[in-house]
Amino acid sequence: MKFTDGYWLLREGVTAAHPAEVLDVTESDDALEIHAPTRPVRSRGDLMTGPVLTLRAHTPIPDVIGLTLTHFTGGQPRGPEFELTDSRPAARIAYDDEHATLTSGELSVRVARGGPWHVEFAAHGRTLTSSGHKSMGIMRDATGAHHLREQLVLQVGTAVYGLGERFGPLVKNGQVVDIWQADGGTCSEQAYKNVPFYLTDAGYGVFVDHPGQVSFEVASEVVSRVQFSAETQELTYYVIYGPTPKDILRKYTALTGRPALPPAWSFGLWLSTSFTTSYDEGTVTSFIEGMKERELPLSVFHFDCFWMREYHWCDFQWDPRVFPDPEDMLARLKARGLRVSVWINPYIAQRSPLFAEGKALGHLLKRPDGSVWQWDMWQPGMALVDFTSAAACEWYAAKLEALLAQGVDCFKTDFGERVPLDVTWSDGSDPEGMHNYYTYLYNRTVFEVLRKHRGEEEAVLFARSATTGSQQFPVHWGGDCEATYESMAESLRGGLSLGLSGFGFWSHDIGGFEGTPTPALFKRWLAFGLLSSHSRLHGSSSYRVPWLFDEEAVEVARHFTRLKLRLMPYLYEAARTAHTEGVPVMRAMVLEFPDDPGCAHLERQYMLGPDLLVAPVFSDEGDVTYYVPEGTWTHFLTGETVTGPRWVRERHGFLSVPLLVRPGAVIPVGAVDDRPDYDHAAGVTLRAYGLRDGDRVTVPVGDVTFTVLREGDILRASCSDPAAPWALATADREAPAPTGTGSLRLETP
Repeated sequence: MKFTDGYWLLREGVTAAHPAEVLDVTESDDALEIHAPTRPVRSRGDLMTGPVLTLRAHTPIPDVIGLTLTHFTGGQPRGPEFELTDSRPAARIAYDDEHATLTSGELSVRVARGGPWHVEFAAHGRTLTSSGHKSMGIMRDATGAHHLREQLVLQVGTAVYGLGERFGPLVKNGQVVDIWQADGGTCSEQAYKNVPFYLTDAGYGVFVDHPGQVSFEVASEVVSRVQFSAETQELTYYVIYGPTPKDILRKYTALTGRPALPPAWSFGLWLSTSFTTSYDEGTVTSFIEGMKERELPLSVFHFDCFWMREYHWCDFQWDPRVFPDPEDMLARLKARGLRVSVWINPYIAQRSPLFAEGKALGHLLKRPDGSVWQWDMWQPGMALVDFTSAAACEWYAAKLEALLAQGVDCFKTDFGERVPLDVTWSDGSDPEGMHNYYTYLYNRTVFEVLRKHRGEEEAVLFARSATTGSQQFPVHWGGDCEATYESMAESLRGGLSLGLSGFGFWSHDIGGFEGTPTPALFKRWLAFGLLSSHSRLHGSSSYRVPWLFDEEAVEVARHFTRLKLRLMPYLYEAARTAHTEGVPVMRAMVLEFPDDPGCAHLERQYMLGPDLLVAPVFSDEGDVTYYVPEGTWTHFLTGETVTGPRWVRERHGFLSVPLLVRPGAVIPVGAVDDRPDYDHAAGVTLRAYGLRDGDRVTVPVGDVTFTVLREGDILRASCSDPAAPWALATADREAPAPTGTGSLRLETP
């Protein structure tokens, strides 16, 4: 939200009050409390009127400092609140004649004790960002609404990333971003996943701890600052010190929650019925048989919305006209080695028998007059489940438990964005805050059902909406994209932006959701989709089985599915890193190469894990241009090398894509290519790339760690567990590598 009219003026009807100086500083509970009048205090008469802004500097975890801005304190806290880690580390507080300083780990906040007003965040003697004259403020807009605002300085050359899954340019400088959940597709400034956190390449990130609407002006209203504001009387933001982008994500996810580790089977290929297509058990069987006949490995079959009867979403009952015996059908699918996913949402249509039940029990969201909130979008007369009620959560969970008992393995948790404001929540939560936060409660409820009944290592969702903390409930997919190259590119930008917002796992609809892709587009998207963390064939009104496009599409699907399955030893270790550290599987180039300015704006390529560079092809002809960082990189599929830093132009057929291995990497390649959930260490091949004499690389695979050493022209491998069968078996544990590139194969007996 913009408040100013250029440099000198405020917009018509806007009033502003800014901290002018520090009146006093006190400390308690390892925190600083600062009282800041909004006019200079020249005499006692200046002490009689306000406003006065109160600031509290505190630290929840090391290297993270929060600043809470408060105007009036008389309001009643209503919730919701983000669930944050607060380990209460000891803060170091110091004073001198000019400043009061609070330090947590390596990060300090320093407040000028006199005037002019100045707050500075620094680490290792270097200023990261600061808030100065007329940056922080109490702002009233033309309607009289009360906002708190902050502006943090962007030093020259600093790039800003994150703020959720956003489909515009990856670097957010110059953009206006409103943190407000919307079901707007992938082609606009609206987003399904809004996260009030941004990351910079200047050593720090900023998280605004406000679940409601937060308006960001990223080098837009003031081009040298990031501004954020919210309609509230109290606003907390945290500065998170890195120093690297990966370190920032590690600390941000330590504060807001790390992703769960999805089961290995979820990394295989998912096939859907699509959204509004006509299908029955015969259709499902024909798809699965078609995949088997064409030797297309399939891991998960997904039933989209019309597994339930029309106008009954959601009653969680199989449509008996097309699925007369769902338990028997699911048993047959499980006998084929498939997992089963079904589509759900948090809406209860008026015709669903659950509507009357939920209304009678008080589990549906109400208007202030006590009536159930309803509208006719998505399903006639639908209502929302009130997940602020523990009883409503248990009621909803019980419906899902019945599906799990039938044989369902996981859920696609669709929708959850268009949450109304003219309502009263069971726990008294603020409707504005619940608009964004609703998705967290919804997906947490579903995820906890899976965790309870399937176990910690088997729980996985396919979720669309998200906010801060939702990264704990993977996987998330990119929403409603179109069947165009432009939409394929915007989807990638959204996924990379989400990864820079603390989300470890991300997927998208291969071929696009709206419309039907051309055979060429479908084949290009297959390569991209199967080199993503999770891979799903899904559309809106048309099917996505490969043979409906052409026979080459079948070959492309087979080729890249089998490639992904053989890469599972590598990919699953990247997944473990996402789970334990918060560093995503699909990484914007700036995460791996923060010191290479050539990587700052790259948004049409990414790192898949730490060592594989992927550059999807966005044209029928196969022309692609991508950037290679420093060193000699190797094409994984061909063995050809390219030396950077430089831009490369290539042309690729449908069975190829730029997939380059980082110099000095060892990639573990699995021995199985028909399923993802196998013993990744058994029979593994360790492919070494560009190792120099004396280089030693450790390669974790499952419960063991391999070590690859280059001595002269020889590569040698060893295993951390000498009792493991592949360590004891006859294996190629030594191999010549005159160029530093070679492979070692470790076999089980």
